[in-house]
Amino acid sequence: MAFFKRYNGTAHVGLMRLERLIWTLIYGGLMAVILGVFMERGGAESGSTVSIAGVVVAVVGVVLIYVRSRLREEDKK
Repeated sequence: MAFFKRYNGTAHVGLMRLERLIWTLIYGGLMAVILGVFMERGGAESGSTVSIAGVVVAVVGVVLIYVRSRLREEDKK
């Protein structure tokens, strides 16, 4: 038994790229929020801007999860 199991989702290249983009946006946005909080505590004026941008990016990723849930492999041929 392998540690990482094989993903049996989709074989469609466009849908796989969308899934990668979704998780990159979500995790990148959350990391930006954390970075902004630390910048704010350190006294940097742009910390809140970075935090807000991170929240926006993460929300875009969450919205794309909804969009991806509505797409089917048959629709993308």
